[in-house]
Amino acid sequence: MKKSLLCCLFAFGLLLRTAPVSAEALETSARQALILDYDTGTVLMEKNADELMTPSSMSKLMTIYMVFQKLAEGSWQLDDELPVTETAWKKHYKSGGSLMFLPLGSKARVEDLVRGVIIDSGNDACSVLAEAYAGSEEAFAEEETRVARGKLGMTNSTFRNASGWPDPEHLTTARDLATLARHIISDFPRFYPIFSEKTFTYNNIKQDNRNPLLWTTQGADGLKTGHTEDGGFGLTASVKRGDRRLIMVVNGMDKMKERWEETGRLIEWAFREFDTYTLFKAGEIVTEGDVWLGDAATVPLIVENPLKITLPRRARHEMKVHAVFNGPIPAPVHKGQMVGKVLVTAPGTADIEIPLVAGAEVGKLGLVGRITAAFHYLLWGAKG
Repeated sequence: MKKSLLCCLFAFGLLLRTAPVSAEALETSARQALILDYDTGTVLMEKNADELMTPSSMSKLMTIYMVFQKLAEGSWQLDDELPVTETAWKKHYKSGGSLMFLPLGSKARVEDLVRGVIIDSGNDACSVLAEAYAGSEEAFAEEETRVARGKLGMTNSTFRNASGWPDPEHLTTARDLATLARHIISDFPRFYPIFSEKTFTYNNIKQDNRNPLLWTTQGADGLKTGHTEDGGFGLTASVKRGDRRLIMVVNGMDKMKERWEETGRLIEWAFREFDTYTLFKAGEIVTEGDVWLGDAATVPLIVENPLKITLPRRARHEMKVHAVFNGPIPAPVHKGQMVGKVLVTAPGTADIEIPLVAGAEVGKLGLVGRITAAFHYLLWGAKG
């Protein structure tokens, strides 16, 4: 006979979700905004995060993702030289947009072009990379869209060029850009540090990285600004302090100064109001479960993966963690077998459920043992 077991372990917090935990707590002048914890994916605040928007030069993050993929798989090398075609050069030379200032008919190393995109926000560098990748910038943009939607899960993103040059169909969302930022950081640790470089000199022209947080905010190490008349001023940013990294996407601000002030204010709020905690290490025992008719009386119940949580600091001691399963668990019990869940509850947050699995094998008693155990249970309710 089974009986329900609800084992309250301790008052603590657990968040493994992407729903905002305190979106109403902070206002922002940005038209679209999203802040999330890099490790847990917990959203700390959001505003119109799924609204289609003009990403401007933040689009260049997708171009960089594609180039980093080429480098990671070995198809391209940093020292490879790519031609600056007349098509790429003419498209941007008199456009008034950001440039790396690539000379017509020259060749540029991939490594320099990457810095030209990240640091200089060079539209000309984007076109050179796109043409080398796919033959034309139009074909490259189609491939960007395919990879973004199919591989990265950026289901609301459409790319029409490599630079973010204004196009009514060139659209994404704050949530999609945050997803892209997480992939760049996690997928390409070898190349990601380029985003933290503050200056780059090419063709005897020195340019500064336009990311304002690199110059003002502790732990800022990327990623990309954007600005067009339609999109306003935007920033996709990463800030890492100790073991914590936050990703922030904001867009639609009216002035460069507003972007600088607002992004600094938002990121400081996020670090101040939230924290991330490790609840369980991989394989750590959560509790013990009684076993019915097993060759061991109990079995350790564990979580298989490290369990990190992100929550408001003030809510930490109000949250509760429970192990929930039907017990005693009938033998045989196999290691890794799901037997229940870890349930986390807290005021103002959605309940969280994490699989609880057996941490060891427990065999079934032989015939005599089963008869004896059943007899004891009927008489005294003893454990099997």
